[in-house]
Amino acid sequence: MKLKFDPSLQYQQDAVSAVVGAFEGQPFVQTGAMAFQSLQIGGLFQTELGLGNLLNIGDEQILANVRAVQEANEIEKVAALDGREFSVEMETGTGKTYVYLRTIFELNKTYGFKKFIIVVPSVAIREGVLKSIDVTKEHFHTLYDNAPFDHFVYDSKRLGKVRQFATSNQIQIMVINIQSFQKDVADKDLSEMTEDELKKLNVINRENDRMSGRRPIEFIQAASPIVIIDEPQSVDTTEKSRRAIGNLNPMATLRYSATHRNPYNLLYKLDPIKAYDLRLVKRIEVASVRSDDNFNDAYVKLLKTDNKTGIKAQIEIHKEGASGPKPLKLWVKQGDDLYVKSDERDAYRDGYIVQNIDCTPGSEYIEFNQGRFLELGQEVGGLGDDIMKAQVFETVEQHLKKERALKGKGIKVLSLFFIDRVANYRIYNEDGTTSLGKIGQWFEEAYQQLMAKPIYKGLIPFSVTDVHNGYFSQDKQGHAKDTRGNTADDDDTYSLIMRDKERLLDPNVALRFIFSHSALREGWDNPNVFQICTLNETQSAERKRQEIGRGLRLPVNENGDRVHDETINRLTVIANESYEDFARTLQTEFEEDFGIKFGRIEKIAFAKLVRRAADGTDVELGQDESAKIWGELVANGYLNASGDILEKFDPKNSHFKLDVSDAFADLRAEITDEVNRKLFKNRIVNVRDERTLKFRKEVHLSADFQALWDKIKHRTRYRVTFETAALIERALSRIKQIEPIKAARIETTVVEVDISDAGVSADRQISSRVRDVQQVKVLPDILAFLQKETELTRHTLAEILKRSGRLGEFKINPQAFMAAAAKEISRALHDLMLEGIKYEKVAGQHWEMSRIEQDAEDGIVRYLGNLYEVQNREKSLFDAIVYESEVEKQFARDLDSNENVKLFVKLPSWFKIDTPIGTYNPDWAFVTEREEKLYFVRETKSTLDSEERRTKENQKIACGRKHFDSLGVDYAVVTSLAEVAM
Repeated sequence: MKLKFDPSLQYQQDAVSAVVGAFEGQPFVQTGAMAFQSLQIGGLFQTELGLGNLLNIGDEQILANVRAVQEANEIEKVAALDGREFSVEMETGTGKTYVYLRTIFELNKTYGFKKFIIVVPSVAIREGVLKSIDVTKEHFHTLYDNAPFDHFVYDSKRLGKVRQFATSNQIQIMVINIQSFQKDVADKDLSEMTEDELKKLNVINRENDRMSGRRPIEFIQAASPIVIIDEPQSVDTTEKSRRAIGNLNPMATLRYSATHRNPYNLLYKLDPIKAYDLRLVKRIEVASVRSDDNFNDAYVKLLKTDNKTGIKAQIEIHKEGASGPKPLKLWVKQGDDLYVKSDERDAYRDGYIVQNIDCTPGSEYIEFNQGRFLELGQEVGGLGDDIMKAQVFETVEQHLKKERALKGKGIKVLSLFFIDRVANYRIYNEDGTTSLGKIGQWFEEAYQQLMAKPIYKGLIPFSVTDVHNGYFSQDKQGHAKDTRGNTADDDDTYSLIMRDKERLLDPNVALRFIFSHSALREGWDNPNVFQICTLNETQSAERKRQEIGRGLRLPVNENGDRVHDETINRLTVIANESYEDFARTLQTEFEEDFGIKFGRIEKIAFAKLVRRAADGTDVELGQDESAKIWGELVANGYLNASGDILEKFDPKNSHFKLDVSDAFADLRAEITDEVNRKLFKNRIVNVRDERTLKFRKEVHLSADFQALWDKIKHRTRYRVTFETAALIERALSRIKQIEPIKAARIETTVVEVDISDAGVSADRQISSRVRDVQQVKVLPDILAFLQKETELTRHTLAEILKRSGRLGEFKINPQAFMAAAAKEISRALHDLMLEGIKYEKVAGQHWEMSRIEQDAEDGIVRYLGNLYEVQNREKSLFDAIVYESEVEKQFARDLDSNENVKLFVKLPSWFKIDTPIGTYNPDWAFVTEREEKLYFVRETKSTLDSEERRTKENQKIACGRKHFDSLGVDYAVVTSLAEVAM
């Protein structure tokens, strides 16, 4: 099976374009005739050690570029350039590695840069990067005309690769693990070292006869590489690691992470909230497993130790209270008696005096006077094993539910268990055989018990022993062992996990339940993990975001295609705490990591809401009107004076109606949606709130529904027609608006060079100047370039260029002119195609009505928090309607209560219309009756999208309108039912 990659995802294209845009104005000559000139002013320059990247533009131009990119991406603009380091923030699971690999090819295509180094923080991430390069190789060859490239892992024993990196004229990608590389970096500058210290240097810094007596690091420095740092918050955390990266002599540094500590020159931001709201990652649901009150035995759990102000330990015990024992967390020190601390609970009478506390990191423990001994995270008298056993059962059950829901859809379901002791899953016996530990036994018991139920019988055609296995690091005897995740033995485990990635996605491979050591968590990144369960006996330092990060990627089917069905894309975390506690902790982590505050509404929050003006155009409210709305919400008790959302704001309550003045009554639903969007708890659902919708077959078989379906069921195909003359005129109009093209510029910096036995150092800058490049004498084939970019004929392109009146600027800066012209011609073509689109029925092809009933038989599971309960049973196919916004909820309520509406349906997610910019899924279809029956399809419009997204959505809606026009169906976009002429 091969994973497939969609090159058209807008958010990934935006992230790539943001970095390319930072170097706007950098010249690049593409044709062979200009090879000599390109070594001087293009993306490369020649030295005696090889070919290096060459940046021609100065910091002033780069700063202007960065500010333009930031403004386009709604990021606060920097006042000054923070070095030549550029940051891209992308949430885990949204394709960060794909984006920076594609950026490499795009930078090469646009500017000719060829030398790149990827710096990673760990072996796990290194193996992930290598796997990504391997699986995307064919994809990038297709996208970038088979551009040749080579990649390798830096290894001080294979210095020939370092020479190749410098001398090759192909794209070179070196992958460096910062831990192994920084060992090769001296603790101080070479010029400061003695002869003895120089002899102790690692290979990369020592002169080498096989490299013409040069130091290997000089070849890397001569290449002036673009350095890409994956997870910089884990890479350049020490002075030594920062020196290691600086020692590479980077032309520029690109930093990619979900959680930047220092977002230098931030160019693009896709935070977890935006990723979630755009459905770019799985939705999170929590299945909570907790013990009932068990106060019979003496319960003690060691939570943490501390020696900052005397040695003490935090424990949890049961304390006597007015209504019985209650759990209590408290700090204790040597000599404390838990019998006293628990208000004399009899269970603690003997043997619970604190005798010793050890705060040594990794070896923390507490000891009591009769030999009782607890390590960090351990407990006595509780229900630790019972809870873990229940978690295993819950995980297996959630897995089987998902398997049943996806049966026949070609989507493999995986569940991932993290454990902290290998022996809990697998035991190595003295006779060389293996047997199951307690967790392994619990799993097989739960699996066999659940598979015996009629609902799951025969669901998975494999034996219990084949469906589960462990991925652990091994000792020299080949036995699985506990590990820290950063040892040499772990390298092979990470490599195996990555090698098995595609195999695990094959539905015909039996393995579905995977057990791995918690310390190896970072190595797991499989898109089809739908359940995650952590079973640690000791205290886990892992954060919730790290836990869910292993399963956030959107799944793929057996053909390798990414699945975008929201009803499928759900990650279930089986937690040993309450849903509320899990959500609260996760919210705190998001707030700490991203510096955001959930549940707080700014005064300008409603400025982007849109109203229809008298001339029919959409007009944004603006900040002044937004402040008035904010003031009303404070006055009416929905917000406090700081803008924090109060309990009175409760849209989940079926009787809730936002109290606003008549001036804003028409925006009531949109205001509710905007406030609701700031609540974190809406982004995590409690699996206990699941509900299967009830199908009403009598409505499905009714004459009204059959007549409605017969009108809307037809599939169509589209064709695009436009007049060449119209395209030329539109392209000319756009090209005339291009900013004047400026000559390429070269920045020259003069530094003082110090040559000694220790090597060459160039630290002190003496002067710097910038000059315009002389006009190019050999011009590239502009028609060939534009033909490749736009797929238009040379004749049409020549006509556009001749009539543009701007060909003189082509000589000034060929690359800048070609790029700008291609962009504007492509936009003109895109707009004209959408205007000239025509739809026609495809004979014999339509959406089957029976598919709705089949979905119902498979079980349509939704969550209570987003359901509108239908009051008039005869009007709807299901007993409840799922809504995504307050606008949709109000529309459903109006359809339900309006006596003229005879039947309504929220169109299923598979009801999709093809358009040139992706598929379109309309919202509603309904039947009304007064003098005659009328059949409608309506799109409920939200005004909360960004302008760019709104433009794209409007283009899809325009295509949808032409589709329904071809079927003779009444289609329109509305904000409420009152706009429908019934």
